Amino acid sequence: MSSGDPETRRRILEKTWRLMERSRGRQVSIDDIARAAGVSRQAVYLHFGSRTGLLVETVRYVDEAKDAGTRLETLRQATDGVQLLESLVDFWGNYLPEIHELAKALLAVRETDRAAAAAWDDRMELTRQCCRVIMRCLVRDGILAPEWTPEQGAEALYALLAVDVWERLTQESGWSSRQYVARMTTALKKIFVKQ
Repeated sequence: MSSGDPETRRRILEKTWRLMERSRGRQVSIDDIARAAGVSRQAVYLHFGSRTGLLVETVRYVDEAKDAGTRLETLRQATDGVQLLESLVDFWGNYLPEIHELAKALLAVRETDRAAAAAWDDRMELTRQCCRVIMRCLVRDGILAPEWTPEQGAEALYALLAVDVWERLTQESGWSSRQYVARMTTALKKIFVKQ
């Protein structure tokens, strides 16, 4: 649902994004968002229909603001499974630092907040789909390591790209984004590509 003034809509999305990050997702209500955006609760509902609709549109807005579509172009141009895998890890390793605070906020409350869970699931389904496509391409190319089915490989790849894995490697172990991309690319190729 999207109606009303586009500038008001953008302001609501921007304030929702910032409030979610600042509060780590906890207790961010429609009232808080409306107040921060300088609009009524009704205006928020007019633009988004529900709190779930608002949070889903917020994560999509962040992707637009961070130009994720353009940044994913290397995935679209990849011609084989290995290039797809390399491109996904490169994108993820450089994109996650930029969206990390919002990701943490959604993860922190998704068990008790259906709207946050819906927003998280909306974005993560795209990552999961990419993992499935990569595994299908590795099968097509005849190079998926024999111990994996495409479904198992996709789920394992998705798990290895999880935010908490990235946090452990970059924040706890001190890897730079460049090191994360290089090391994860090498490791994932060893795991999933027939040697």
